[in-house]
Amino acid sequence: MFGIQDISLFVASGVLLNITPGQDTIYIVTRSLAQGKSAGLLSVLGISTGLVFHTCAAALGLSAILSASPVLFQTIKLLGALYLIYLGWRMLKTPLNLGCQGQAGDDGGRLTSVYFQGVLTNVFNPKVALFFLAFIPQFISSSSTQHTAAFLLLGGIFITTGTLWCLGLSFFASSLGRLLRNRQFLGDRVNSFAGLALIGLGLKLGLGAWR
Repeated sequence: MFGIQDISLFVASGVLLNITPGQDTIYIVTRSLAQGKSAGLLSVLGISTGLVFHTCAAALGLSAILSASPVLFQTIKLLGALYLIYLGWRMLKTPLNLGCQGQAGDDGGRLTSVYFQGVLTNVFNPKVALFFLAFIPQFISSSSTQHTAAFLLLGGIFITTGTLWCLGLSFFASSLGRLLRNRQFLGDRVNSFAGLALIGLGLKLGLGAWR
């Protein structure tokens, strides 16, 4: 259908790639550990929304423009790194488990911000865009007359398997975080660990942007 080939190999490869820890995994785990199941779920949905953006962009050829401009690539990569550092700093300054306690209206606003931060974290990762451009075409026949449809379908499959994996990861991390928060000595350090992890990731990506 749509000139798609080796679909079984694509699904198997996609699953292996999804379970490989990376920037999105760290974001989801830190949010789930520090802020609980609701924040973890919204972080997964935010990351998945970002993947939808990259799929559509790659299908329309925008990723080709990004790959042809090293300066643009490095600029976006640096902006993404700075954004992660900012998120980590915010978590260090935020009371433990914020978004899971307090006024309901305030919770809703903060949880919504977790979703949009997840979207931006993924969108500001140009490696995801280039990955889609390099990986998905390998499973589309050169003779296909419906490349865009094939790209969108394969992207949808990849996003679906990745979302399912991330949901399981989020539920596990949020359960672990709840156990840690019930122990005061460890619980006081959950948010600090999450914030430092995001700052460390941002610094690593930022330094890489200059190489």
